[in-house]
Amino acid sequence: MEPRLKLIQNDPWLEPYEEAIDGRHQHVLNKLNELTKKKKIFLSDFATGHLYFGLHRTEKGWVFREWAPNATNIYLIGDFNGWKEDPRYQMRRVKNSGNWTLNLPEKALKHGDLYKLKIHWEGGEGERIPAWARRVVQDETTKIFSAQVWNPEKPYRFKNKGVFRPNINPLLIYECHIGMAAQEEKVGTYTEFREKVLPRIAADGYNCIQIMAIQEHPYYGSFGYHVSSFFAASSRFGTPEELKQLIDEAHGLGIAVIMDIVHSHAVKNEVEGLGNFAGDPNQYFYPGDRHEHPAWDSLCFDYGKNEVLHFLLSNCKYWLEEFKFDGFRFDGVTSMLYYSHGLGEAFCNYNDYYNGGQDDNAICYLTLANLLIHEVNPRAITIAEEVSGMPGLAAPFNAGGYGFDYRMAMNIPDYWIKTIKEKQDEDWKPSSLFWEVTNRRKDEKTISYAESHDQALVGDKTIIFRLIDADMYWHFKKGDENYTATRGIALHKMIRLLTASTINGGYLNFMGNEFGHPEWIDFPREGNGWSHKYARRQWNLVDDKELCYHYLGDFDKAMINVIRSERNIQKSDVVEVWHNDGDQVLAYKRNDLLFVFNFNPTRSFTDYGFLVTAGTYEVILNTDSPAYGGYGLTDDTICHFTQHDPLYKKVRKEWLKLYIPARSAVVLRRKKK
Repeated sequence: MEPRLKLIQNDPWLEPYEEAIDGRHQHVLNKLNELTKKKKIFLSDFATGHLYFGLHRTEKGWVFREWAPNATNIYLIGDFNGWKEDPRYQMRRVKNSGNWTLNLPEKALKHGDLYKLKIHWEGGEGERIPAWARRVVQDETTKIFSAQVWNPEKPYRFKNKGVFRPNINPLLIYECHIGMAAQEEKVGTYTEFREKVLPRIAADGYNCIQIMAIQEHPYYGSFGYHVSSFFAASSRFGTPEELKQLIDEAHGLGIAVIMDIVHSHAVKNEVEGLGNFAGDPNQYFYPGDRHEHPAWDSLCFDYGKNEVLHFLLSNCKYWLEEFKFDGFRFDGVTSMLYYSHGLGEAFCNYNDYYNGGQDDNAICYLTLANLLIHEVNPRAITIAEEVSGMPGLAAPFNAGGYGFDYRMAMNIPDYWIKTIKEKQDEDWKPSSLFWEVTNRRKDEKTISYAESHDQALVGDKTIIFRLIDADMYWHFKKGDENYTATRGIALHKMIRLLTASTINGGYLNFMGNEFGHPEWIDFPREGNGWSHKYARRQWNLVDDKELCYHYLGDFDKAMINVIRSERNIQKSDVVEVWHNDGDQVLAYKRNDLLFVFNFNPTRSFTDYGFLVTAGTYEVILNTDSPAYGGYGLTDDTICHFTQHDPLYKKVRKEWLKLYIPARSAVVLRRKKK
């Protein structure tokens, strides 16, 4: 009998579903065996489509290849031949395959030339952008997208040539969007981000940036989630060389760079995307009723086709090797896992994960992607955006999992929103708060966050806006704060501290949210006159020391510094010391750090006692400090000594008594002898 997978050993509640778990595991092994020709090659050797397909410069000139099994004839058209079908640029089908190829002399193409494919099929024809195009640009006047020959005379040479070693002790992610990182009402660039925003991130103490909207997408307002060209870095932000320089300089600052990769679906567009590439709408996508995503107006990849696996796995390898990205946050994983895309599902018990409604092809692909990524770069970071709670998602493959390094703790921001919206301050129960931020599978690491870009979009609200709303416009100047503003400032800090200090993997913040950016995100569209007013970040607000935004920004920096000061804090036990829902007081420790929260909106407590390890404790962070917009009701320069109690002599615990003001939190460190 085969030994039981560790995933099941770690969770006896999974035993009734052992057959399904084993079956998925074996499915991956079988596919891995097939793709590696019974281990004669590595999975990385299979994922090299980007080195074969598309346009490549050779010693003899140029070679272009495309996979288009339904095509009957293909021409390369562009600036070089007047955009007409030219016999000199006619491709030929490779015998007994769906591949097409074209060899051209050196003078046939030059750097900067625009081009497309003119594809013929039975009963039709059309212009298409090559599926493997590495550079796609949009004409400012006509708004038409075209592929572009990219062969610069001086390609970018990475200065940091060694293998970058991301700091995951812990992982502190700054989620960002290049285009809306500019302060001006426009689309920002890779260069502007590198020069103006990257230094801010480094100074604030984050050790990883997660960049959204890198893969080319026709509609800017899609936030990058309706991808058309999977191998092309979005040209609206600049050139591939400028993106490489951004990543290189981030590495020089000790900052890892991961990208938001979208393999869960693709844009429906036919001219710009893969929607009907060679007259076959199902070339890359599922047929029938699984073809279109019912909620996203997009197309769903057919993960059961080896050619699609080849395309997507090669895409992962391409971004790792060509741009030196340090990993990926996989978008829309829940949608991939289930035939229902997770829509209308409650996911109340384990049967919901093993009832036959799961797409084993997608599960296999995600597992293969993780195996490939870590084969190419063992230090790479993979994160799953997944809301259903599928067991094993962030467990190792050899344990029966899907191989992600982390999963997003998507329950936490939902909980904070629900709490702020539905509960009076007097009803915030520390026991519930603590349970929510620590509720996770012990064998899977998570990325905790209070809010991401999702909560900042039009149709939703950021935490600061839910707390303060329009008063931010009138009472966020020093000395002019009203009760609503001071309450919001206090809770904003406490919510973040509780979320960040209880991580078991990493912490994430979306750019600007750390200082309470006042505006929602609304991309240029017809409904707002194509304005960029709300698709930017107003850095001047946090820079202005006369406004309260800098209180929140300064606190975030101090909080991140505390988290970084305790190496591997994410691996330490989160041990509850005390909670009292009546008082609304919570205390817990991690190694020598003690975190104390008083969520009570009106009552401060004098000599409030906690049983802790005997010693001397010093305050290292206080949300009530005047430096962070607090009242400064405590003297944080004094040390706090524990008091002996003979009743607790055997457990070596003593009383630590503190004054804890209403609606405040403090972090103390036990001093080493």
